[in-house]
Amino acid sequence: MPATATVADVESLKQISKELRIQIIETLLEAGSGHPGGSLSEIDMLVSLYFGGLLNYRADQPDWSDRDRFILSKGHCTPGFYATLARAGYFPADWLRSFRKLGSPLQGHPDRTRVPGVEVSTGSLGQGLSVALGMALAAKLDGADWHTFCMLGDGESQEGQVWEAVLAAGNFRVENLIAIVDNNQVQQTGLVAEIQDLTPLADKFRAFKWHAIEIDGHDHSACLAAIRSAKDRKGTPTAIISHTIKGKGVSFMEMDYNWHGKAPNAEQAARAIEEIQRSN
Repeated sequence: MPATATVADVESLKQISKELRIQIIETLLEAGSGHPGGSLSEIDMLVSLYFGGLLNYRADQPDWSDRDRFILSKGHCTPGFYATLARAGYFPADWLRSFRKLGSPLQGHPDRTRVPGVEVSTGSLGQGLSVALGMALAAKLDGADWHTFCMLGDGESQEGQVWEAVLAAGNFRVENLIAIVDNNQVQQTGLVAEIQDLTPLADKFRAFKWHAIEIDGHDHSACLAAIRSAKDRKGTPTAIISHTIKGKGVSFMEMDYNWHGKAPNAEQAARAIEEIQRSN
């Protein structure tokens, strides 16, 4: 049984990203609520991680002990995460139509007790990296060789608890911990640089004894190379600063904070899907 769902090449990954961007829009339209901006920005990294042959998992055995762990710390961006998990085979794609509806397992924030593939219930921003650090330390104590990945938002990274975890991970040399910052430049009410500037973000991680890599988070080849480098790293945790565009792929959503947490109407969804379909 393969440990990881893989695809043949980067072009296939690009196609999956396109299909999942459409799925995000359709999911949000059906729900009438949710977060498109950060879901569209994160999806190329999620696709590279789950379908690039580098994340070890078994969708039909979500509790497989040797799996790599992934935590979506920016827990409101579930439309992209759920689309990825469904495509990977953790649950039927039909579930996506129930997103945010009463009684659905797919709520606005991920629930580890109801959704296969969700390691941690997140949504209180700033907490995911601390949990990921605990998991990574447990693996080291057990002599296990799995890795823990944690995706954070850049706005979320203004939280103090994030930097407590960064400090501890660097000091403890937690080499099996990989933080991915979806650096999409926009948070709920405006530009990150104008609200609480994080630059120079990579240098901040390096000052806390991390290895830091900066990439174009919409370049699947760059994503794969960064993930591979991070998994091979010895002696320090790794931060992948994934430079992205909020709302990537839909021109009227890109870099507009108004699309942080608003679903498109039918006309807007149709325009968005048409744009995505026409994109390279």
